[in-house]
Amino acid sequence: MAMKYQKGTVYPSGKKVKMWYGKYLVYAQDSEGKEVRKHRNIPICPKAGNPKWKAEQMLREMILKECGILAEMPSVPSDDSLTFQWFAKERYIPMRQGKWSPAYKQTNADQIERYLISRFGDLPLRKLDSFQIQIWLNGMADEYSESVVRSCYSNIRAITAMARKQKFLKEDPGEDVTMPQTKPVEKPVMTQDQIVGLVKGIEDMHDLCLLQVGIFCGPRASEVMGLQWKSWTGEALQPYGTAYEGQFYSGRLKTKQSKAPIPVPGQVRPVIEAWRKLSKDSSPEALMFPTFGRGERKGQAVPRWGKNFLKWRVRPVAQKLGIPDRLVTFQVMRRTLGTDMQQHGTLKDTQGMLRHASIKTTGDVYVQTIEQSVLAAVNSRTSAVLGDWKMPDKSLGLKRRNLKGPNEVRRSSANSIEEEAVSA
Repeated sequence: MAMKYQKGTVYPSGKKVKMWYGKYLVYAQDSEGKEVRKHRNIPICPKAGNPKWKAEQMLREMILKECGILAEMPSVPSDDSLTFQWFAKERYIPMRQGKWSPAYKQTNADQIERYLISRFGDLPLRKLDSFQIQIWLNGMADEYSESVVRSCYSNIRAITAMARKQKFLKEDPGEDVTMPQTKPVEKPVMTQDQIVGLVKGIEDMHDLCLLQVGIFCGPRASEVMGLQWKSWTGEALQPYGTAYEGQFYSGRLKTKQSKAPIPVPGQVRPVIEAWRKLSKDSSPEALMFPTFGRGERKGQAVPRWGKNFLKWRVRPVAQKLGIPDRLVTFQVMRRTLGTDMQQHGTLKDTQGMLRHASIKTTGDVYVQTIEQSVLAAVNSRTSAVLGDWKMPDKSLGLKRRNLKGPNEVRRSSANSIEEEAVSA
């Protein structure tokens, strides 16, 4: 059936409580296959607090949902009822969030609410100007880190650009705004002694495996928590998805380059094999580092929360060694790997190990990534840090763990597994 263009009509009605109502046509087929049309009248929203243009927007969405036909965009309202907050929440975030990862979606939405909407929320969108935005950004730069200010800078420009493109604004006030200078950002890394101390202080095979993958392979937190046993090839870890706050997202990775296999140093491989044999479920689709679900997911193997793992399983060991909590994060582990790799390989090898999209240097043009060189570089770095460290000779199983969950081990074979890992 041919699509019919329409925008509908909005009108007020009601004696005690005024409401906005909308009317439009619905096209269908009768029993004989002939096209028939019906008039439809529907309530939209209360008239109080809702200008006519907003009701027209809502009717547009209703028509689109029912008829699959995009109605005409209403003209920019001539009053000040269209606020920055409304546009950010009702237009910008809904249109952009489909491309955001779960972690970025929550973080970015929170930052928009905390910094942008708290400052410009009630301001009529058409009264927003470049001077206001620039002065606000300059003030932010005096208080906050570069990452926060750059996020605000990018979001405010994206919001105003979208408002201009959709004809809510006649000009883009964010077009001429510049990124101000910010305070130097501390980017700490772990020392060799701190890494070795952590590795030697861990007394649980699951924790040791997860920690070594984080330190010597450099995956993002969402990637390591989303690893499955089919990811382990014997030489590398192939990401098939990510996990965030206990939810697994199959096939969703940060970039195309993130889908590349992660080389695993030779000294880390026996640790992964030992954990695989101790793990209750090492089937291909099973998670490598699961925990047990609660509530509706009780009894199920679910992804760990990275922050909880570090807080309860690693930081207590780090505190005994005098290592600050701020150094015990997957981001610091990844940064430390990238920093150390420059002493054991080329910049291109570092890019290949961390699976970044690009490096803005001449090396990006003239040097090609060679998998063997990446593996050699990461092996060199791991050996330099661990030295002659090997798997502990003593039996290393699961310490202080709930053995009723999915991490229950086959204790009868634990000793033999450790002996095999040591000989490997």
